[in-house]
Amino acid sequence: MSTVAPDPAADSALETSARRATTGISGSLSNAGGLLRFSTAGSVDDGKSTLIGRLLYDSKSVFEDQLASVQKSKVNRASGPIDFSLLTDGLRAEREQGITIDVAYRYFSTPKRKFIIADTPGHEQYTRNMATGASTAEAAVVLMDATKGVLRQSRRHAYIAHLLGVRHIIAAVNKMDLVAFSQEVFDRISENFQTFADQLGIHNVYAVPVSALEGDNVVRRSKRTPWFEGPALLEYLETIPVGSAAAGPLRFPVQYVIRPDASFRGFAGQIASGELRPGMSVVALPSGVKTRVRSLVAFEEELESARPGASLTVTLADEIDLSRGDVLVGEEQRPAIGTEFQATVVWMHPEPLDPHKIYVLKHTTRTVRARVNQIRHRVDINTLERHPATKLDMNDIAAVDVKTTLPLIFDPYSANRTTGSFILIDPMTNATVGAGIIERAIERPKDSLQTAAQRRHSTREERILRFGHPAAAVWLRGRPHVAEMLERRLFDEGWQVQLAGPNDFLAHELTTVAKAFKLSGYLTVFSPLDDGTDQKQVIRAIFGPESFFAVRITDDTDEEAVERIMKVLRKWRNSYSDSQREKS
Repeated sequence: MSTVAPDPAADSALETSARRATTGISGSLSNAGGLLRFSTAGSVDDGKSTLIGRLLYDSKSVFEDQLASVQKSKVNRASGPIDFSLLTDGLRAEREQGITIDVAYRYFSTPKRKFIIADTPGHEQYTRNMATGASTAEAAVVLMDATKGVLRQSRRHAYIAHLLGVRHIIAAVNKMDLVAFSQEVFDRISENFQTFADQLGIHNVYAVPVSALEGDNVVRRSKRTPWFEGPALLEYLETIPVGSAAAGPLRFPVQYVIRPDASFRGFAGQIASGELRPGMSVVALPSGVKTRVRSLVAFEEELESARPGASLTVTLADEIDLSRGDVLVGEEQRPAIGTEFQATVVWMHPEPLDPHKIYVLKHTTRTVRARVNQIRHRVDINTLERHPATKLDMNDIAAVDVKTTLPLIFDPYSANRTTGSFILIDPMTNATVGAGIIERAIERPKDSLQTAAQRRHSTREERILRFGHPAAAVWLRGRPHVAEMLERRLFDEGWQVQLAGPNDFLAHELTTVAKAFKLSGYLTVFSPLDDGTDQKQVIRAIFGPESFFAVRITDDTDEEAVERIMKVLRKWRNSYSDSQREKS
């Protein structure tokens, strides 16, 4: 995710980045019972890193060299010899500023359970990092400063944790030592948080008073809170039931086809849910072809079975067409396949979401082009009220309709975290700009994907599905600079566009060029030289009157002309999409 100065190119998938950060641990513990992943959340300076440092220290999960490094550090904001926050804040900028910037993953264990902690930032600027940490967590510890109470960022993080399917929320009221361990203060803050949780529909909330700095109620019960009868934080974490995705239907997204020689052909990936066994019947999507599992190949051995989180290679009994982005599923409870769905999006980039722009959407192992067709409403984190919106700013959360250029194989996020989540990427900067969870499919394509895959060549309908618009022509003679600006603007928004400028082709070549661009599905901006012939009518006849736009520029500035043309083209594209939806 981000570093000191967030690098857009370094952004990665919401669910993948968290999994990658713990690969070495989860790889060996994926089948171990009692592994709990939990994240911390809350506002700035609520003490998240200090709490985790204290948790690691008191549970004797800190190596001696780590402890020595922290003790020698010139930075110490604690009253004692150890600043526990330094055990998790590893970046130099984090230690200098006393804040958490990146997600810090830590592993520890007790006699009863193994844990993976995601220490997430509290600053609103790094909300996307908090979402990453919560995306793989089964519990979230939301810290609140006893001297400040429930803040906006506390609500935001609780909302995102609930949105991402975290089933257990621990409301940890920290810094109780600063309020003399007052039961009244604790009761007031915990009741305020419970009221907000009730509005969200969070059922499993556990409130605990703690002092991360002094260790009260972190690992063991504190004598300074005799009025509190519940277990300490760690004691409660040890009792949270760990759910398993094995009970769900099989989902195995194919990541890579392995063919070292003619005698072996396997499909590598990670099981998202369900269980794989040799001999079981599976269905390959999107083709719909049925086959059986021949073997499950791990690093050095063949497996008798594999469960969620296992990375392996699957060989099949039949030679079928299967590639990256395809999914192996069971015969029952198949996922949805479609190009439109309703989703909830967390916007993570300073540049607002533009409904006119085409983004890159990454879903499991498939990457496609997509556009936010509609913003249904934006959610006010404080009041949970829904407000109409035409754009989304950084950290906004909204319900949207998404349309992809190629069909996706997905489940609702409530049923499957992996196949129900996606990220949006800016195609120009490669920055991760948004993360979303799928609520439900809007429609399914009429023609089966199997039929489409068996066609010998691509069709006009398939190109429209991929590009997001049919072929069209913009005729703009006399202002080549405007034509160049228009082509650049269309390209940046993700249109399949080509400029045919005055020096690109000879006059007698224009008809042939127009036919080729039309067959290819391009929106072509024509800005030719005037050769005295009626070229415009010829181009209009090729593309058809409904997809031909003759532009006349009078007193407009270049920028005004481009904006006016863009409005016309967007309206045409949207009306075309609406008419296609009604037909289907």
